[in-house]
Order: sequence, then C-alpha cells, then structure tokens
Amino acid sequence: MIRVVVADDEPMIRAGVRAVLAADPELDVVAEAGDGDEAVDLVRRHRPDVAVLDIRMPRVSGIEAAARIRADAPDTKVVMLTTFGEDDYILRALSGGAAGFLVKSGPPEELIAGVRAVAGGAAWLSPPVAARVVAHLTATGAAGAAGRRATARERVAALTARERDVLSHLGAGLSNGQIARRLHVVEGTVKAHVSSILARLGVDNRAAAAVVAHEAGVIPTPGPAGP
Repeated sequence: MIRVVVADDEPMIRAGVRAVLAADPELDVVAEAGDGDEAVDLVRRHRPDVAVLDIRMPRVSGIEAAARIRADAPDTKVVMLTTFGEDDYILRALSGGAAGFLVKSGPPEELIAGVRAVAGGAAWLSPPVAARVVAHLTATGAAGAAGRRATARERVAALTARERDVLSHLGAGLSNGQIARRLHVVEGTVKAHVSSILARLGVDNRAAAAVVAHEAGVIPTPGPAGP
C-alpha cells in the first residue's frame, strides 16, 4: 500500500485528488492539508510514501514544504501539482527536492501513474511540464541554449557508458526496477548507478538529473514512460 498526504489550499482540488487516488486500491490518502506548514506537520506525523503538494500555497509554499520534507522525512517522495505559467516555480522546486511534477489539468490516470512511479523511485515529469522546463532552460537565446546543451553533454560524457544508459532510462521516467529489467541487471546495481550519476552530475534528485538528460539529448523525447 502506498500511503499519501495531499496538500492544496483549495478544498475542491483536495477532494478531487483524493477521489482520483482512491480509484487505485494500492493508494491510501492518509491525511490532507490546506497549506504547506500543515503538510510538513502531517508528513512528520504519518511518514507517508508520497506527499502531493500544490506548488503555491499560503503561509508556506509547496516549494518550501518540499525542502523541509526532504530534510525531515527523506524517505517521503514529493510530487508537485502545477499549472501552466509556473515555470520559475517548477525550476525552484527541482532544487527543493521534488521528484515529480504533474499538471492539474492533466488526465486522472496521470496522477495515479505519477504517484506510483515516484513511490517506486522514479522521477516523473508530466510531458507538458518536461517540455516547458526544457524550453524555459533554453529560452535565453541560441548562444545560451547551445552553451547549456554543451555543458549538459560534457557532464554526461563524464559518466561511464553504463551510467549513461541508466541516465537515459531515468530521464524517460523509468523506475529502478524498470531500468533493471531493461538493462538485465539487478535492481541494487541500478540504485548504485543512480547514486553515482547524481553525484557526478552535481544534482540532488532524479528529476533534476532527468532535465540534464533532456538537455544533453540522451533520450528521444521529453516526458516519462509509464510505471
């Protein structure tokens, strides 16, 4: 059973998220919060597998809450709920420890798939979010975009061939177990490679590594594979 805390300052959104997640018998919403501060308290109390946070909330934002959850409850993965036009918030959330990004207007099955994927150790970038993040990172002119792509390629080139294989699948949104099956290795080996990749790339989480993979062009299209 995957235990989930949901936080959004709009009661109707919280109710909708709970209803969608309740459709999956493997997901259990154990608590709901109306702001980021309450979400952090509930995560401390319930120690859920996943916290689904609205990126903008009063008092304490989802970004601040994600950073505090990462520090206080590192085993709890964070999924951010976003809307279009919040690119800067998404980029800030990457450094705050969020592992997944979902668009509020997306299909219900994507919410379920995203929560399950993040709980299983995968980074999940909803396809529209991934496209906007990469576009935002390359929006300051051709020279700057080319420089960032070159930098990303240099960082990826420093990886071993096997680490590059793992990064390409990680960037596509696969979990450790899925990557292990694709590469015909044990899951523990993939986990070790992922830890090494994060350290070599100088990033804090799988979602940030996925952005590097997209910028370096080591995966064919933005966005995750299914769980």
